[in-house]
Amino acid sequence: MSLPSAVLFSCTMNSIRSPMAAAILRHFHGRDIFVDSVGVRAKDVDGFAITVMDEVGIDISEHEAKTFEDLEDSSFDMVVSLSPEAQHKAVDLTRYMACELEFWHTFDPSVVEGSREERLEAYRKVRDELMERIKDAFPLPGAAGV
Repeated sequence: MSLPSAVLFSCTMNSIRSPMAAAILRHFHGRDIFVDSVGVRAKDVDGFAITVMDEVGIDISEHEAKTFEDLEDSSFDMVVSLSPEAQHKAVDLTRYMACELEFWHTFDPSVVEGSREERLEAYRKVRDELMERIKDAFPLPGAAGV
């Protein structure tokens, strides 16, 4: 299986899910794959997302949110949408592009209410699900079956 050379992750605000996914893919594949992320709207990176990513040694504190309209380059081999709203926007973006479009419906942990620990647990669950999904979709060299 050959890896794509450029991947775009998209979600609703580009503050939790897509920055997490982009950072995880960069963590695993470094400079082998160009990775970017966008949102339908832009909102500063979420503090809980920074915290749970830091727990696994990945720093997203410098992430600057941007929208589809902010993209300087739209030549991606794959666009992965993580929310229904982002999927609609990605369909429009890719209408005239030769690229693969995937929809990974991913829970928005920001809707969870409760204690700090309960909320962090929701973010950890999303992080861990994205990590597994990314490992499956973009296998590391030398991984079983690669």
